[in-house]
Amino acid sequence: MTKGPADIERPQDTSATSCGFVALIGAPNAGKSTLLNQLVGSKISIVTHKVQTTRARIRAIALEGTAQIIFVDTPGIFSPKRKLDEEMVHAAWAGAADADATVLLIGARDGLNEDNMRIIEGLEATGAKAILAINKIDLVPHENLLQLAADLNARYPFTDTFMISALKGHGVADLRVALAGRMPKGPWLYPEDQIADVPLRMLASEITREKLYLRLHDELPYASTVETEKWTEKKDGSVRIEQVIYVQRDSQKKIVLGKNGQTIKKIGQSAREEITETIGQTAHLFLFVKVREKWADDPERLRMMGLEPR
Repeated sequence: MTKGPADIERPQDTSATSCGFVALIGAPNAGKSTLLNQLVGSKISIVTHKVQTTRARIRAIALEGTAQIIFVDTPGIFSPKRKLDEEMVHAAWAGAADADATVLLIGARDGLNEDNMRIIEGLEATGAKAILAINKIDLVPHENLLQLAADLNARYPFTDTFMISALKGHGVADLRVALAGRMPKGPWLYPEDQIADVPLRMLASEITREKLYLRLHDELPYASTVETEKWTEKKDGSVRIEQVIYVQRDSQKKIVLGKNGQTIKKIGQSAREEITETIGQTAHLFLFVKVREKWADDPERLRMMGLEPR
């Protein structure tokens, strides 16, 4: 049973507590969502083999000693080509600007590639202090990692460097402890047992979007999104959820539906099971597919995804 605020066992001396925000920034597919889930100890953010799957800033909450750390999983920073891309990149930098600490996550195999150079130039423009976390260290020889760390620190004055494997958890605890030490003194902003600040409707949409990507692999490009249109609490304690999958072309709609509707049925079943487990209620999920050619440039669609069009 979820505890209410009155039931939370907070540290008795609130003057000893600290709380702050940490922005995770990096190029697409650097492993930010995997790291976020590892730091919090629970699945919060969408994780697939596809890049650019995180679109909005997602807040996750972790405790380390008397510190409450609020992580902001930002969209990957890349070269924008459309309105959606522009808003995703803007959201990423806004998350970093608002944070008490910033972690730049770089894949060990990626090194100083074009995307990472662009991010470092962005840090230089803001003068922000940042921690460097080199991820996927199990994929690169040790001596190469040391050289990469030296090259990156020569390029930008990072305050600290951590070698981690977000997938396996190596080095993640040390990073969390270091971040806890950087949180400003103050009361916690969330109850002790809360691990995310994401509306349930958005979380449900993200779960279905993940299943959509995992199921269709390379058949469906990033021309799709999922919106939870109706959320109806039923008398028996279950919830009826109606979601719309938006695609840009009829050919994509056929891919999502599959032969005799089998593909969308399997996507729905997988999403329903995880939504039920996540929200602690039996979910009755109904999926619909609609074609909307320019949804990625529609301000209303972007707002539904948690982005704020400028």
